[in-house]
Amino acid sequence: MVTAFISYAIVLHSIVPVRSTPSEAAEQETQLLFGETCVIQEEQDGWYYIRNDYDGQVGWVDCLMVTKMTEQEYREYTASPLDAIVKVPMAYAVSEGNGQTFPLNAGTHLSNYRDGQFSVLGSKFRIDPQMVAQKPLELTKDNFMQTVRFFLNIPYLWGGKNCMGMDCSGFSSIIMSLFGKKILRNAREQATQGTEVGFLEESRCGDLVFFGHITPEQQTKVTHVGILLSPDTVIHCSGRVKAERIDSNGIISAETGRYTHDLLAIRRY
Repeated sequence: MVTAFISYAIVLHSIVPVRSTPSEAAEQETQLLFGETCVIQEEQDGWYYIRNDYDGQVGWVDCLMVTKMTEQEYREYTASPLDAIVKVPMAYAVSEGNGQTFPLNAGTHLSNYRDGQFSVLGSKFRIDPQMVAQKPLELTKDNFMQTVRFFLNIPYLWGGKNCMGMDCSGFSSIIMSLFGKKILRNAREQATQGTEVGFLEESRCGDLVFFGHITPEQQTKVTHVGILLSPDTVIHCSGRVKAERIDSNGIISAETGRYTHDLLAIRRY
């Protein structure tokens, strides 16, 4: 049975899969992180069709994996300051109410954060302040290199955006969020944002690079995204998060020396 309505929910698990259809066997489109809110647009047989507030992605979530909110709770929570962000691949928060621990992934925003404490819907949590950036990190080459090295070798997972598995655009969106850059979820959407950089020689650390091919209809089809560490080095998630050489043609495999992805565009945010 399908019921259409508008309601609200919040994620109180580390991650929640968002699927293409209302089934555990369906493809994972993306994931929601702890503390993220969403708008419920439809209900079907124990599943909610939601729109994620952070990046606008839609899909189906198991109704047991999210917690419904009243409209007042939703308005108050979304109006509260998300003034800190988990900056390492994984950190642990401890509930002050029952002592339970919650693993939190990089990119998780914390509301009402102060001195290692934050709150969600009146529940208070403690977290190691060293795991948290209270302000967006400054996008310098040193900061960027120190941050991304902790993400090396995270395995590829379609729709993933956590330390146990990421896809290429999940990796780029999480990393850029640590530097205060809010970008869309999918590579083809990310390629529509920012400003164009004409040549690799003009690029700088933190620019996004997009790969794919030109269709017979002369349309650009973006299939992959990475982040430049320098004009000749890209970090990206393909099989795993790794750094490889890049030139004006594309990415050069560290294992085979062959091109694996054709360069289409460079964007700065």
